Amino acid sequence: MDLGLADRVFVLTGASKGLGFATAQALVADGARVVLSSRDPANVDRAAASLGGAGHAVGVAADLADPDTPGTLVRTAVDTFGRLDGALISVGGPPPGTAAAMTDQHWRDAFETIFLGSVRAARTFAAAMPDGGAVALVLSRSTRAPLPGLGLSNGLRPGLAGVAKDMADEYGPRNVRFVSLLPGRLLTDRTRELFDAADDPAAAAAHSATDVPLGRLGDPEEFGRVAAFVLSPAASYLTGITLPVDGGALRTL
Repeated sequence: MDLGLADRVFVLTGASKGLGFATAQALVADGARVVLSSRDPANVDRAAASLGGAGHAVGVAADLADPDTPGTLVRTAVDTFGRLDGALISVGGPPPGTAAAMTDQHWRDAFETIFLGSVRAARTFAAAMPDGGAVALVLSRSTRAPLPGLGLSNGLRPGLAGVAKDMADEYGPRNVRFVSLLPGRLLTDRTRELFDAADDPAAAAAHSATDVPLGRLGDPEEFGRVAAFVLSPAASYLTGITLPVDGGALRTL
């Protein structure tokens, strides 16, 4: 199936590695061009180069918590590739801990980076797509079911899914779509680091997969292909939904 991605242009935040980078790989493989951002200049430059460099990908060192970042990314896409057709908004997870254990400052910091940074980016990207497009937010299974020890995520991710639904209504008449993606247990670099820190990394990985019906952890590339489809014209009638990519681990309907 032709996803219709050839020559389309996408902005991806937090995309020098992990799920954002896997999505960029899938997009570029189907002929799209991408603007990647992350806070580390070396990482984002290396990621862009691995995708083919100039003509295929450009990297921008930027922090989504900075109010100027979304506008900078839009200008980079338009100045470099002439257009903007979609965006993947991904931010790092907040510090672990229960909701009650988090201080006011923890909540303020998480709100600024995870919530407000994402909302600001979503509305900026959508406004820059006069001919339609798609915005996907990388959230978490905690959007539908709280996860133990992740109080900040449990509190903020469902709110972002609500914002995406609201924006789907508002921008729908302009043919700009919004989808929330809910990754489950995927073998990102961060996940591998956590397993490697365990006394028995293999046992830790095996235990982590015990509640996944498919019986294994997912590869980032599996998420990337789903995200690329959601952002593509082939998914033109998908908007306002939350889509788990978790091997069936989420037990809610």
